[in-house]
Amino acid sequence: MPINQDEINGILWKACDTFRGTIDPSEYKNYILVMLFVKYISDAWIDHREAFTDQYGGDAARAERQMQYERFVLPKGSDFYTLHQQRQAPNLGEVINKALEAIEAANKAKLNGVFRNIDFNSEANLGQTAQRNERLRNLLADFKDERLDLRPSRVGTVDVIGNAYEYLIGRFASSAGKKAGEFYTPPEVSALLAEMFDPQPGERICDPACGSGSLLIQHARRVQRVGGNDYSLWGQEVNGQTWALCMMNMFLHNVNQPRIAWDDTLKAPQLLDPDGRLMRFNVVVANPPFSLDKWGADTAKADRFGRYHRGIPPKSKGDCAFITHMIETTLIGEHENGRVGVIVPHGVLFRGGAEGTIREQLIRENLLDAVIGLPANLFFGTGIPAAILLFKRHKPDDAVIFIDASRDFAPGTNQNELRSTDLDRIVSAYRARETVEKYAYRATVEEIEANGFNLNIPRYVDTFTAEEQIDVAAVQHEINDLEAKLGDVRMRMAAYLRELGLDG
Repeated sequence: MPINQDEINGILWKACDTFRGTIDPSEYKNYILVMLFVKYISDAWIDHREAFTDQYGGDAARAERQMQYERFVLPKGSDFYTLHQQRQAPNLGEVINKALEAIEAANKAKLNGVFRNIDFNSEANLGQTAQRNERLRNLLADFKDERLDLRPSRVGTVDVIGNAYEYLIGRFASSAGKKAGEFYTPPEVSALLAEMFDPQPGERICDPACGSGSLLIQHARRVQRVGGNDYSLWGQEVNGQTWALCMMNMFLHNVNQPRIAWDDTLKAPQLLDPDGRLMRFNVVVANPPFSLDKWGADTAKADRFGRYHRGIPPKSKGDCAFITHMIETTLIGEHENGRVGVIVPHGVLFRGGAEGTIREQLIRENLLDAVIGLPANLFFGTGIPAAILLFKRHKPDDAVIFIDASRDFAPGTNQNELRSTDLDRIVSAYRARETVEKYAYRATVEEIEANGFNLNIPRYVDTFTAEEQIDVAAVQHEINDLEAKLGDVRMRMAAYLRELGLDG
């Protein structure tokens, strides 16, 4: 009987007990997720070997040779089950590291460098030798759970594993505090952007601050639903461990040959064309770190890509630097439909100075397409409300649609959540581009200019609800009536006390 998604998720989350309470979630997530990856490719390899052996009439050697041309290669001795057999080794961390190195070396095209930042022999992260070995033995035992049989013939599709990976990333994000924003965008927000941008077959999609890759994967899924695998994914991530999670996440979701670079997007963009210029994409989406300090303002004036010609953002707030970079990497041809979606803190909508200048220029160029206010406490690591800014090349009009979606959500214990009905309402309002009382407003450039190019949503969407008028005379009458009844109750209570001889 195939294992279901909830069962896999539950077993995996239980495996985290090995580390929970002794190591920071931002650290132990890497070990859990890498071990899930190794367990999956080990189980998938078993399935493939059995299938090919049957295909070649029991010739196991020929089957092994044929498998070298498959999606990945699992070198002998580097699989999960061999690691489990060696769980009593005094140098267990080193044993696991060597297995990962072998897997990476055998799959350079897909996994080159993925495990370089994951050290199972780290004393700083996993404790001294005795503690480290015990934790790693427990981790291997947790994943040996017979219910955690991840063979494709049992789980059905690779999406089950990809979904489990996303589930764990989300659970870690909920307990990782501010560090969560470095690697995770809530799935409903990723789905919202993919729905609004509707990426089409043949398009190139990029996330210059891709974290663990959820925004890219959602856009890939959107294309897959309408046109198969005719798309390409590109991204860049500055954090080495998060970059590794992204690469494994892409592998597990079986996306189409992604190119994910590891470096600082603003200081050292890596996605370049053969002439050394910034590559351009149909869709550029990101949830960059809010108000990033020390983003590179000191060298921005000499930027060889000319990204900051509208102005240089403040040193301590890199939001507009990301926006500018993203716009400069969109395709500009009339029929190429370059578009940008970026998640920002609300300060980006109204702060003055250089940010105000950049904002004005973007509006005058008729690039700004929509401003969408989201509910508070939606993103891990911050309770503040965020907004989505959408930009488009070659817009059909010069209007901007403002949407106030801040009041539509399902409250949660840790984070609020956008429901499917909330997402549908946002998408419908965005596509209709019409004023909806207390929800959406279609603003002209002249109106925005009259507001000093301030994009604060309440300036455009009036959500004020007049309080119901109070009938003072009626309220006073009700108070008088209650006081009379209270007086009557007091008189009766006094009479009862006298009867009981308790009135003294």
